[in-house]
Amino acid sequence: MNRLLAMSILRRCMINNGRNLHGENMFQSPELTAAVVLNLRPFHQGVIGRDEDFGNFKWRRMMSSTAEPAAKPPSLKQGDAGTEKKEGGDEVMPASYWGISRSKITRDDGSEWPWNCFMPWDTYESNLSIDLSKHHVPKNFLDKFALRTVKLLRIPTDVFFQRRYGCRAMMLETVAAVPGMVGGMLLHLRSLRKFQQSGGWIKALLEEAENERMHLMTMVELVKPKWYERLLVLAVQGVFFNAFFVAYISSPKLAHRIVGYLEEEAVHSYTEFLRDIESGAIENVPAPAIAIDYWRLPKDATLKDVITVIRADEAHHRDVNHFASDIHFQGKELREAPAPVGYH
Repeated sequence: MNRLLAMSILRRCMINNGRNLHGENMFQSPELTAAVVLNLRPFHQGVIGRDEDFGNFKWRRMMSSTAEPAAKPPSLKQGDAGTEKKEGGDEVMPASYWGISRSKITRDDGSEWPWNCFMPWDTYESNLSIDLSKHHVPKNFLDKFALRTVKLLRIPTDVFFQRRYGCRAMMLETVAAVPGMVGGMLLHLRSLRKFQQSGGWIKALLEEAENERMHLMTMVELVKPKWYERLLVLAVQGVFFNAFFVAYISSPKLAHRIVGYLEEEAVHSYTEFLRDIESGAIENVPAPAIAIDYWRLPKDATLKDVITVIRADEAHHRDVNHFASDIHFQGKELREAPAPVGYH
């Protein structure tokens, strides 16, 4: 009871800066002060001190008598703030307040994984047994329109690049990486609006876009694009993205059919590329390291091996998009037919 009374008096003291509600000093009586202190001692041995002043009485923060004062964090010099040095080297990595950092990843042989654009679990072995000769025969007006649109799009590419298949492939992959992203994005938004599952098609289309982007990253390693080729890429991507966005909103079955025919043309272009490599017209240089790790190719892989796996990827994308278009032509939604996730 005495302890509760003492605590009540102290609380009123600290709230009113040592004075009661009538303006009189609460600790003018020495007897009252002694009683308060005596009743507080059992709670802690080091309560009274000279650290903090509340009115006419000074109190020390309650802490263990054996606790060491917390060490101040090392200060960073100006210019080094927000960064920390990487162990075993002079590279400077950003230090994150949130504690986010990339864990150390190694290859199968124990060497350090050098890529930030993809991780080991994003790689795969391409299925080379796919039929490369398949062709979707146009059956109606939309099919014929899609095929003729693709044939028209190929004309300026043939005129500009001719038989420079490396530059042609770079331009092709810049365009080919757009449809999967547009389709996946629109299906994602549709799923959010209608509270519906996508049947795996969001993942399948985004997976296709990522695969096509890795084709481009590989081609950039092989072909150093000139300034006017980079400018052409900007123009073509800007036009194609917006055109395909409108086409997908208007008619998904037409959009997927166009992509299916685009992939057929890609298979044809890469077949011509391989013929020139085999004939010696194009040097069969060693494969870039990024391609070896992404497709899990042998260490002594060459350009021919890279083009072979890329061509197989394009054939798989051909099948996926023709399949998606057929689903729409049957009057169904994509979510009604499970997506071929991981179909490479």
